[in-house]
Amino acid sequence: MLNTLSGRFLILTTIFVMLAEILIFVPSIARFREDFLLSRLERAQIASLALLADDMIDASLEEELLRNAGVFNVVLRRDEARQLMLSAPIPKPVVDSFDLRDASATTLMADALSRLFSTEAEVIRVMGNPVREAGLLIEVTMETAELRMAMIDYGLRILVLSAVISVITAMLLFLAVRAILVRPIKSVVSDIQAYAADPEDARRIITPRAGVTELREAEEALQSLETQLTGALKQKERLAQLGSAVAKISHDLRNILTSAQLFTDRIEMSEDPAVQRMAPKLVNSISRAVNLCENTLAFGKAEEPAPRLTWVRLDEIVGDVLASERLSIGEADVSLSEDVPLGMELRADPEQLYRVISNLVRNARQAIVATGQPGEISIAASEDDENWLIIISDTGPGLPQKARDHLFRPFQGGTRKEGTGLGLAIAAELIRGHGGSLTLEKTNETGTVFRIALPSGDIAQPGSEGAGKTP
Repeated sequence: MLNTLSGRFLILTTIFVMLAEILIFVPSIARFREDFLLSRLERAQIASLALLADDMIDASLEEELLRNAGVFNVVLRRDEARQLMLSAPIPKPVVDSFDLRDASATTLMADALSRLFSTEAEVIRVMGNPVREAGLLIEVTMETAELRMAMIDYGLRILVLSAVISVITAMLLFLAVRAILVRPIKSVVSDIQAYAADPEDARRIITPRAGVTELREAEEALQSLETQLTGALKQKERLAQLGSAVAKISHDLRNILTSAQLFTDRIEMSEDPAVQRMAPKLVNSISRAVNLCENTLAFGKAEEPAPRLTWVRLDEIVGDVLASERLSIGEADVSLSEDVPLGMELRADPEQLYRVISNLVRNARQAIVATGQPGEISIAASEDDENWLIIISDTGPGLPQKARDHLFRPFQGGTRKEGTGLGLAIAAELIRGHGGSLTLEKTNETGTVFRIALPSGDIAQPGSEGAGKTP
């Protein structure tokens, strides 16, 4: 009970109501004391009217009037003359005087607390204004024992009433909290538990139905989170199934390509100049296809294999990429250019670097061909103190917004309607494996620019001690 939200509300409400009643207790008890004293003054004034009606009253009547008024004597000031109207022996000396005519709230509360905690019965003098303007001042002498007992009785009644009010209020709030907050929260918890049992079942996604604004917002946020998670789990399952299928296809394709390699060995023996010129490129293409199949099989088991770093000539890799792309261009009006320093060497995995550049150039070529307009693709390279830089730019239509939002994410960052986005995702992963970075420098209606940065560091150049060693 104490650990529940509604139970704690019940306890806190009771405490807060009691605190509020305590805060108003002091003003209330001060007001009660003032009314008590004013009533004594009014009763004393009424008693004095008997003397005004008849100047001569006997001692027994005077004593009865004072006893009914609850005072020892009555002094009335009329026409600037102070007159003792009724009088009886005072059992004790007067210890204090209280003037109710101009007393402030602070003074009244202080006097009330002082009287409440004082246990001794004392005689006090009380002054105030006569009712109905029956004089300038009325003054009585009275004992405090009856006043204190009346204050205690009134205070106890206030405390009991406060306790009853606090309990009733707390119970009402307890029921309201259970209806408005606790039940909707328990419903949300049940929905979460049901969803956790089978997060791939879209029917278990929470449906917002709370009437409280804050709970409704929480349910809507939870619905969005569960929807995204369910989609991600389904995407992951599809990727796993696709990976299994690709691994099987790659296995059989590798066998086919291995057989093709045997035939290319015979082709290289041909004396035909055209065949001798094309055979090396065919051999390289088939070798790369075999390596790609083997890497795909390895990826199905874990991830892209670590790059085998060695010193390679970038101009040769770029030349192979452009030669392959020229064969794919066909009749499209797409020009290819390069600005790579002749003989520029960098340390990388040649096969992986070829795949990265080839993917980027192929994407650029497909984007330009899709527009039906002429375009240009350029590959440039340079080097600074820390990196080898490769810039691949085109004059295509730029990346669509979806591709920008999901750049380098497989099956989400495709640049074409039928694209999968795998090319950019694979390229980014391969460059990260080299310790470098692949970034989108610019994309708009005038074209796109990608930047590859491969760290050079303090690597020994070919011909020097340690050249060609991998870290």
